Amino acid sequence: MTTENAIHTAAARAKNLSLLMTRWPSVTGSPDEAAFSESLRANLAETPYFKSHPDQIFTVDSHGEPMTQNVVALVRGRGRRAVVLAGHFDTVSIANYGTLAPLACDPEPLTNALLQELRSRPLNGAETKALKDFESGDFIAGRGLLDMKSGLAAGIAALERFAGLEAPEGNILFVATPDEENRSRGMRSLRNALPEIARRFDLDIVGGINLDASSCERDGEEGRAVYLGSIGKFAPFAFVIGRPTHAGYPFNGTSAHRISAEIVRAMDTVPELSDEAFGERSPPPVCLEARDIRDGYDVTTPDRVWLSFNWLTHRRSPAEILGEFRTIVTGALNAALEAQDAHKARYRGRPATKTEGTVLTYAELLERLKARGGDALDRLAALDRSLSGGTDPLKVSREIVAAAAMEAGIEGPAIIIGFGSLHYPLVHLERAGEGVRSIQARLETVMQDTAKRHGTSIKFKQIFAGISDMSFFGHRPDAGDTGLLTANTPSAAFTDDAPDGLLSFPTVNIGPWGRDYHQKWERVHAPYTFEVLPDLVFESALAWLAE
Repeated sequence: MTTENAIHTAAARAKNLSLLMTRWPSVTGSPDEAAFSESLRANLAETPYFKSHPDQIFTVDSHGEPMTQNVVALVRGRGRRAVVLAGHFDTVSIANYGTLAPLACDPEPLTNALLQELRSRPLNGAETKALKDFESGDFIAGRGLLDMKSGLAAGIAALERFAGLEAPEGNILFVATPDEENRSRGMRSLRNALPEIARRFDLDIVGGINLDASSCERDGEEGRAVYLGSIGKFAPFAFVIGRPTHAGYPFNGTSAHRISAEIVRAMDTVPELSDEAFGERSPPPVCLEARDIRDGYDVTTPDRVWLSFNWLTHRRSPAEILGEFRTIVTGALNAALEAQDAHKARYRGRPATKTEGTVLTYAELLERLKARGGDALDRLAALDRSLSGGTDPLKVSREIVAAAAMEAGIEGPAIIIGFGSLHYPLVHLERAGEGVRSIQARLETVMQDTAKRHGTSIKFKQIFAGISDMSFFGHRPDAGDTGLLTANTPSAAFTDDAPDGLLSFPTVNIGPWGRDYHQKWERVHAPYTFEVLPDLVFESALAWLAE
């Protein structure tokens, strides 16, 4: 088969498989997600290569009931060198399609229905752009088509094209994982199983290509990209404990709301708290949740307020984030107390006694409980187990911290800080050790050649902006980071229990592009995704496999 024919065949396969997989619903946490892996495994098992090599396609258990599974498919060539192509198959909910929800996973009828809806009423700016895109014929809608079943399809098309080569150099291992939209439990379970898979098939895994989707609001230049890294994410919380008082006697206590307001002011969208690295800047932190956790109404000032933040990073370590957060929270606490003391002095007409407060990490709170003795830690562990099935990490963490503070008898004003959800580590090719310049140079050549062949442009970008499975793909976490995160994350369900002996290898992200993923107008740019992307993934894998 000529190169031109091989590219055309791969493009047709990528499109057909993208549409087919989108028709298999797989919302995170649903029985459909659990069923998807067998549908994909069975489809691949009927292809010529895997009919001849049935032992090279299998599933690996991940989590849940019914059990969700990772799909693993290996095409062998010569030698031990292997590249892993990876992507997730779970999707976000279809609820935001409203009356069109029955069509959400059927791309062509959905696209037509969205066109009819958009043409029937006045539009806002985002809807006007969506209408223009759909009318161009270059974009197709569908829940999960962009994020990221078309990425999986490109990886499969590249895998099958590799299988059609005569005695190719190296090996390609394709993996499809669940749960990226929740806790990346699929990728983390696959990561844990990968050393044994490598031993079983005598593979030396030298690199990985994540296949996740990106967005571009302009002409696609920002979407036609090879990403060298993926952003880091922290979810620091502040559990604020005030000293309640009747509203008629406000200076006899301290409102937790006054303290929490100062923390939000010091944290939310503050540009100086963003990171600059790799020539790019991360977004500043934002407050995701501010919640008074009283049960019911009274005229007493609130004694407990829960705050949680999303803090995306390009360079900071867990210790640096926790240390900086503690400094910010301590400053905010002091500012709140000083302001209240000043108000009290002006109101009463005489100097006020200085109010003191305390800031503790969650690990320090547990140390206090240990020192007190008794069964408090056992009760907290039992509470954690009872909540472990919850899908809202902030709710789970909030309940555990509230119970721990009560067990410890913490008096306000005080603040407990820690991490309320799973940490996604920053990863970047530059951090992958020796040889990365050679890898990047090879990829640059592939990008230039592929762009020229298809009459387009492809560029490097430094940081994939959305949190992704790439954080756990080929990444072996630092033991010190893991220990600090585990000690300060209330629920074990939202920590990364990484075993010893994990593989470490450089990774990049090469995926489809489109617009509005997770939204009603989610759509993929078909010409790039079905024609260019499978070719780019295939050639990138070959370049990586070359000695």
